[in-house]
Amino acid sequence: MRFINAVRSVVFYLALVLLTCLWFLPSFILAFILPLRARVHYVQRAYCLCVIWLLRLICGVRWHVDGVQHIPRDGTACVIVSKHQSTWETFMLPLLLSPQVPVLKQELLSIPLFGWLLKRIHPIAIDRNKKTNALKQVIQQGGERLKLGYHVLIFPEGTRVAPGQRKAFSKSAAMLARQCAVPILAVAHNSGEYWPNHSWIKTPGDIRVSISPAFADLDLSTSELNDLVEHWINERVEQLSNTRFTGAYRNPK
Repeated sequence: MRFINAVRSVVFYLALVLLTCLWFLPSFILAFILPLRARVHYVQRAYCLCVIWLLRLICGVRWHVDGVQHIPRDGTACVIVSKHQSTWETFMLPLLLSPQVPVLKQELLSIPLFGWLLKRIHPIAIDRNKKTNALKQVIQQGGERLKLGYHVLIFPEGTRVAPGQRKAFSKSAAMLARQCAVPILAVAHNSGEYWPNHSWIKTPGDIRVSISPAFADLDLSTSELNDLVEHWINERVEQLSNTRFTGAYRNPK
């Protein structure tokens, strides 16, 4: 079975490279012609949709989403706080919650083709080695994006964390939501069990995603709001996952 999964994964990556090469030129041209909102839709979401379906068709990685009724349909911009276990959610979340801009490490913008296109959707690219400047950047640029009606996606663990492990959440999402008076939507999932961070081999199965009710209009401090969201995500991941929490944090509070 592992051999078959390995072969399917190789085919998937070859298809992904081909897709990226074919997608680059028309998307790069559109990125200079279209306004940002249309650019996000046609450049970002269309590419992500192709990747997600290639993964399903070739590797058998499916998905099931609960809580879609909690996604605002009235144009309300939210701070999206998501568990980060693999690359899968970076493709899936733009399909579920759009339009959005992610907070990401600036090194991603240097990846040939992919990074050049990513830059055209105006993500919030931070230097993780400069934490104080990064926080100011998230608050300032995140506030600007929210005012324009874009969701801001934040992975509060700051990096991918394997199933069964946890990492303390950064308070940046809670701080941004409180300062801009917008709700938080929390997203839990078990993507790392099928698209593992430590291996290039994909495993067939159903990724389960859960979207929380909005955390809004709560008379809480930034720390309390952050703890509430962190607790919801961790508890929900434990319910969705086949891998139990080991009890250890990668960076104890």
